[in-house]
Amino acid sequence: MVRRVHPPQPLAPHGIPGHLVEFVEALRGQGISVGPSETVDAGRVLAALGLGDREVLREGLACAVLRRPDHRDTYDAMFDLWFPAALGGRTVVVSDDPQSADDVPLPEDAEDMRAMLVDLLTANPDLADTDPRLSAMIAAIVGAYGQYRSSRGPSYSAYQALKALALDELEGRLLAGLLAPYGDEPTPTQEQIAKAMAAQRITQLRKLVDAETKRRTAEQLGREHVQMYGIPQLSENVEFLRASGDQLRQMRRVVAPLARTLATRLAARRRRSRAGTIDLRKTLRKSMSTGGVPIDVVLRKPRPARPELVVLCDVSGSVAGFSHFTLLLVHALRQQFSRVRVFAFIDTTDEVTHLFGPEADLAVAIQRITRESGVYTRDGHSDYGHAFGSFVEKYPSVVSPRSALLVLGDGRTNYRDPGADVLGHLVTASRHAHWLNPEPRHLWGSGDSAVPRYEDVIAMHECRSAKQLAGVIDQLLPV
Repeated sequence: MVRRVHPPQPLAPHGIPGHLVEFVEALRGQGISVGPSETVDAGRVLAALGLGDREVLREGLACAVLRRPDHRDTYDAMFDLWFPAALGGRTVVVSDDPQSADDVPLPEDAEDMRAMLVDLLTANPDLADTDPRLSAMIAAIVGAYGQYRSSRGPSYSAYQALKALALDELEGRLLAGLLAPYGDEPTPTQEQIAKAMAAQRITQLRKLVDAETKRRTAEQLGREHVQMYGIPQLSENVEFLRASGDQLRQMRRVVAPLARTLATRLAARRRRSRAGTIDLRKTLRKSMSTGGVPIDVVLRKPRPARPELVVLCDVSGSVAGFSHFTLLLVHALRQQFSRVRVFAFIDTTDEVTHLFGPEADLAVAIQRITRESGVYTRDGHSDYGHAFGSFVEKYPSVVSPRSALLVLGDGRTNYRDPGADVLGHLVTASRHAHWLNPEPRHLWGSGDSAVPRYEDVIAMHECRSAKQLAGVIDQLLPV
């Protein structure tokens, strides 16, 4: 027999086609670009695969609507919301056989619960394809230990559920179970493999508990609530100042695609600009052979000039992620400039151009900046005024009318002299000057921020995410 849970309202009030269209619109709302042709392909995939196997449908729709692999995490989270694994506690097939283990009663004792969970994890080498017992076990754990009362009614917390599992202890017991077949003295290789497997399964367990929590929360509070707080952002939309280490690593993977896109746009703009403007004097002279009628228009020959780029970047801890990402992007676009020189600072400026050669490992180069260069000679806290002053003192002729000056930083001076007059001198000496700031605009001027002083002498641009940064650089690249 089958125990079913009926939803309080239809999950697809507009039918399956309407539900799919709403799913696509939700993906677009998260920043995933899905065009009409991909939507049609997704409809064909759904018609061909049906709803019988949820994981097969997940992969099929992903093939139809995703263009970039780094969007997969966001897609998976959205798929779980729009095509949930179950309703309520879980829909579980219950056999007439009383010996069937498909229904998993949760042990009242936490120790017994962990022991049963270790057995289930040990028996499931691939948790992405879980059996009904493990699914029901996770659902029961979330229901028993993850539920709490909120102002809007019952809600669920993945942190609360995972805390009850004591994952460190659970991983140790799982490792012991994986090593048991090798006897009392497993080889180092066997230990290494078992540790990797145990860590992987615990990571997968976290994901399963998190997915179950979001499913329950979406039922209680609606999909919109989970979309607002529980869906991983696309790497290009993550704010630099809030990005974790893993997110920054993912963001660095989008540097090459962003650089290719920007270079393609710039090439198209240059092709359009090569036509030049009408040379009136030569056109009139040529028209004398046609009775003064300007049949053939003579255009001025374009004189493309690629300026030198001088980058001044704050590499202090507060904005290091933003500066590193921007340096990677600038390095990828170095062919758009006749020369690129990079200067880093915390409280003192030093040139680090030699670390960014054509064959350099950029990740290593960025790590070497604070280790090997003289970016701090005082207390190691940001001091823009002293940094600008030391730059002018050590490199007085670097910025010239052929140079484009690019400053990277948040403009927070720790209440020290901002050196706006020195920066103004550099701006006047340069051909173009722009400042890219990773802080939200509404925070400019708050606390120790000297941005209002700097805005008087240089154009300031908000660059909170990789997408916003790419848009700004696209506008600033020389034609």
